[in-house]
Amino acid sequence: MSATRLSPASTDSSYWTGRVLPSGLDGALLDRLLTHAAVGDGSRELTPVHIPFTGETLGWLRRGLPADINRAVAEARSAQRAWGADSVRARAAVLQRFASLLLVHQEQGLDLIQLESGKARRHALEEIIDTIVVSRHYAAHANAYLRPRRRAASLPVITTAMEYRRAVGVVGVVSPWNFPLILSITDALAALVAGNAIVLRPDEQGSFTALWAAELLYQAGLPAGVLRIVTGEGPVLGPALVDAADFVMFTGSTRTGRIVATQAAERLIGFSLELGGKNPMLVLADANVESAAEGLSRGAFVGAGQVCVSIERVYIHASIFEEFVERFVARVRGLTMSPTLAYGADMGSLTLPSQIERVEAHVADAVGKGATLLAGGKRRPDLGPLFYEPTVLAGVSPQMRAYAEETFGPVVALYPFTSIDEAVARANDSPYGLNASVWSRNIVQATEVAGRIQCGSVNVNDCYAGTWSATSSPVGGMKQSGVGRRHGAEGILKYTEAQTVTVQRWIPLAPPRFMHEATYSRWAARIVNFLGRIRGGIN
Repeated sequence: MSATRLSPASTDSSYWTGRVLPSGLDGALLDRLLTHAAVGDGSRELTPVHIPFTGETLGWLRRGLPADINRAVAEARSAQRAWGADSVRARAAVLQRFASLLLVHQEQGLDLIQLESGKARRHALEEIIDTIVVSRHYAAHANAYLRPRRRAASLPVITTAMEYRRAVGVVGVVSPWNFPLILSITDALAALVAGNAIVLRPDEQGSFTALWAAELLYQAGLPAGVLRIVTGEGPVLGPALVDAADFVMFTGSTRTGRIVATQAAERLIGFSLELGGKNPMLVLADANVESAAEGLSRGAFVGAGQVCVSIERVYIHASIFEEFVERFVARVRGLTMSPTLAYGADMGSLTLPSQIERVEAHVADAVGKGATLLAGGKRRPDLGPLFYEPTVLAGVSPQMRAYAEETFGPVVALYPFTSIDEAVARANDSPYGLNASVWSRNIVQATEVAGRIQCGSVNVNDCYAGTWSATSSPVGGMKQSGVGRRHGAEGILKYTEAQTVTVQRWIPLAPPRFMHEATYSRWAARIVNFLGRIRGGIN
C-alpha cells in the first residue's frame, strides 16, 4: 500500500506527491514504514493521517482489527522466548545502538513528529532528546535494576533466599497522539530490555512516528517479532490488546483509563496508567517574578498546551499578583506561532479538530460567565486550520468548565492567594494529581510546600522539565491521574514478576524426629526472635 494512495472518496492530493524534504522524508520512506505495521492486507479500510499545520494528507494507514491484535500477540509471544533468554547486556546493546541512530536521523524524526503533531520544532526536539536519554539510561542501568538479589532468610547459612526478576511476557502499549515518539517508544524500551516483547497500538495521528522508531530499533538489532505495531482505532484495538497481553501500559484520558483498569482487573493482569491532569503552579511572595513568568510561558504552552504535565492553573501571591500578570501577559503576547519545520516558533498548532473545539468551548464558557480575557482567545486561520493563540484568563470560577476540567490546550488561568495554606489547599482541590510547580527564592520553604502538594511530580522553580528529565526517578500520577510510574527502577520493574527461590541445607525448617514439637516451637521462636533483633527484622 502506498503512503500517497488516495481514498476512493477523496479528491484532494497528498502532501507527499512528488515532495522530498531535506531530511529524506518522502512518500517512499512512508511506504517503507508501513511495512512494519502488522495489519491485514490491502483490502482493509484506509484512514488518512492529516498534517495539523495545513490539513493536507500526510499518508494513509490500514485499519487493524482485533484479529490483527491476536495474531501480533501470538507472534510476539513466540519471539519473546529467545529474546527473554538472551542476556540483559545483549538487550541493552540494542538500546544503545537505537539511541545512536536517533541522533543520526534526528532531523527526519523532527520533521515527522511535527507533521503528525503540529508542535513547534523546539518541542519536537524534546521528544528526540528524551527518547535518547531514556534509551541510554535503561541500557546503562537495566542490569543493576534486574540483577538477582540475595535476601535474608529465616536461618543464615542453612537457608539462602534469592529474588529474581522474570519478564511478564507480552506487554501491550496503548499510546496517545500528543507525544508520538516518547509515549509510543520509551515505555516499550524499558519493557524490551527487561526481556519482554511488545505489541503497540499507537494513536492513528502518531502512527508514522511510531513506525519510524520501530524501523530504527530493527536497524539497531531488535529481532523480528519482538515489537509488533498494529495501526487503527483505539476503541476497536484497545480492548482486544488488553484481552490478549500479559501487562498493559496505557497513556490517555482518565475516563478510558478506568475502562482499561476494569478490563485488566477482570483478567488479573498488571497495568500502568498515566492519565489526565489539571496541573497547578504556586508563585510564592518571594519568587523571582520575571523567572516565574518566563518559566510559565514555557510550562503552559509547550506542545500548544497538549501535554499531560503542562500548567493550566496558577496561584500567585496577592502582593506580586499585578506585577506577575503584567510581565506574564507581555511575554504571552510576544510568543510567535508558525507552521514551520524550522526552529524559531515558540508554539505550533493544535493537533486535532476536536482539541481546538474543546479549547474554544472552554474559553467561550469562561468569558461568557464573567472571566476576563487577558491575552489570546481566538483562532488563527491565517496560520493554519488548528492554530489557537496562547490564552490567559483571570477570574475563572467554579461554575466555569476551565476551572476544574482539563483543557489540554494553550489556556492558563491566574488566581491570587493570600496565604500558603490557602494556595496549597486550592492546588489540592482537584481530582487530579499529576504534576505541580512551586516558585520561590527560599528553596527550603519551596521544598516544604512541594511536599504538601498531592501530585506525583512537583518541580521547584521549574514547571515540568526537572522531574521529567530525572530519568532515574519515577514519575506518574496520584489520585485520578494514574496508577504506576514510568522511569527509574519502578519504570522497568513493573514489567517483571518477582520470583523468590530458596535453598535449604542440612536440616529442614521442621521439628527434628528426636525433639518434641512443643520444645521445638519454644526454641524456634526464641531463635527467630534473636535473629530478628540483631538483623533489624527478617526481610
